[in-house]
Amino acid sequence: MNKTAVIAFSGGMDSTGLLVNLLASGYKVHAISYDYGQKHKIELERAKANIAYLSENNIKVTQKIVDLKSAMSIFHSALTIEGFEIPEGHYEEEQMKQTVVPNRNAIFASILYGYALSIATKKDKNVKIGLGVHSGDHEIYPDCRPEFYEALEKAFQVGNWKNEKISFYLPYVDGDKETILRDAEVSIGRLNLDFDIIFANTNTCYNPDKEGRSSGKSGADIERILAFNAIGRKDPVPYVDDWSKILEHAIQVEKEHKEKI
Repeated sequence: MNKTAVIAFSGGMDSTGLLVNLLASGYKVHAISYDYGQKHKIELERAKANIAYLSENNIKVTQKIVDLKSAMSIFHSALTIEGFEIPEGHYEEEQMKQTVVPNRNAIFASILYGYALSIATKKDKNVKIGLGVHSGDHEIYPDCRPEFYEALEKAFQVGNWKNEKISFYLPYVDGDKETILRDAEVSIGRLNLDFDIIFANTNTCYNPDKEGRSSGKSGADIERILAFNAIGRKDPVPYVDDWSKILEHAIQVEKEHKEKI
């Protein structure tokens, strides 16, 4: 296996879709997960669970967890500050900007670039940097937009030797969560893995309960629920309520949002 990739692997459905995409394409994957003090830290446990599941199926993925809690504790965001409630509603509503973590993706990408360069230099290989960003994030998260990564990649190239060995891979940047799930169905089939196990080992919710169950009400939840419904599947992660009620609520939120615009 000569192809190598480094990815940001949060344990969410987007980065998990990216992981199986690369594995199905024959890449050796080095995954970095970030502990930045996020309240929904269960995503890191789910990420570890998928790494273990892949290992049980003879698929080796190197995972490193990078501790950024100290550095990012000074950032203002509903995702990291205790007592700052996670907003509910549609992903594109104004209040969802409270879930932005300032400069998060630039920090994550910078670490990935350094890691990719280290592997490229040490092993004399070309390395792809994979990120699961998608168009559903563009409205609220400016650091998920194509022009951001185009500018970032140019800056990294200017600031580093051996940059010709590194390239960005953003397969979903013009797609959405439905795109990711449909792509994952194909990739998981090629890998002979279980779709429900893979996605049960993910977390998208910003405000899960103490048992790790998703609320179904945060913007990220709504987007995920609608994506699973669009591909005709029930989401395998646990929710605080019955799937039919969770889905009904998500559809209603989407309807109300469309009526506003």
